Amino acid sequence: MGSVQHHCCPQLKMGDAWAHRPWPGPPRPALLLVPLLVAAGVIPSDGGASCPVLCTCHNQAVDCSGQRLFSVPPELPVDTRNLSLAHNRIAAVPPGYLTCYRELRVLSLRNNSLVELPAGLFLHAKRLAHLDLSYNNLSHVPAGMFQAAHSLMRIDLSHNPGLRRVHPLAFQGLAQLRDLDLSFGGLAFLSLEALEGLPGLVTLQIGGNPWVCGCTMEPLLKWLRNRIQRCTADSQQAECRGPPEVEGAPLFSLTEESFKACHLTLTLDDYLFIAFVGFVVSIASVATNFLLGITANCCHRWSKASEEEEI
Repeated sequence: MGSVQHHCCPQLKMGDAWAHRPWPGPPRPALLLVPLLVAAGVIPSDGGASCPVLCTCHNQAVDCSGQRLFSVPPELPVDTRNLSLAHNRIAAVPPGYLTCYRELRVLSLRNNSLVELPAGLFLHAKRLAHLDLSYNNLSHVPAGMFQAAHSLMRIDLSHNPGLRRVHPLAFQGLAQLRDLDLSFGGLAFLSLEALEGLPGLVTLQIGGNPWVCGCTMEPLLKWLRNRIQRCTADSQQAECRGPPEVEGAPLFSLTEESFKACHLTLTLDDYLFIAFVGFVVSIASVATNFLLGITANCCHRWSKASEEEEI
């Protein structure tokens, strides 16, 4: 299907249709039916566009879930607060799609075929509080992906098996974010910088990822223990996939002792000992080569002398 060309729907008010018409007399019976038709949804109300085909609309909620849609509806009522596009086959969202819907509070794109989202998609979604992007094919979360969506309180990015990178500035400016779900993705590492700017974060779910629990993981685990009231609701599912010595170990079972090797430092005596050993090994190597050379030379002379005697 072709790309959706999106534009804002003008808001049509009931008074606008009659503002410049002369009033001929008593209200006509047909005009008295207009309010009833609006209430029934036959004529769009102040919300702008009528309800999209294959969707249901009620109390500023638009439900287009489970309709096998390959693209987003081209127009929605301007006053939409709750939009569900879950359980479809949507592969892309057009740039600027949310520009008109500034009342949007809840957006669900769960269980679709999204690989990425256009830059600046949430620039005008300043009231968006809940965002569900789970069960898609997202591969990374770029810097500023949620730019200007400062009201976000929950983001669900779970079950994106190809999600291997979260940019350190991915969640920048989301001071009100409380719940972040990154479980069951392909993450082996998560930068501490990506979480340090989230002062309101309470719940972080990270289980089901192939975490590499090397030295780079220590700052994140330490921060989680100190800053998060409930580290995860899936702590039993957060396991290390590497290195081999901790494979299968629960992520939150690792202690400071587990990272002791990361803090080993050499003293002056250690460096002197290493230098001495290196010097001794070098002398031994030179001596060995010298002896091998003499031995080879002697063998050669002995072999030549034996051949002359035989002659």
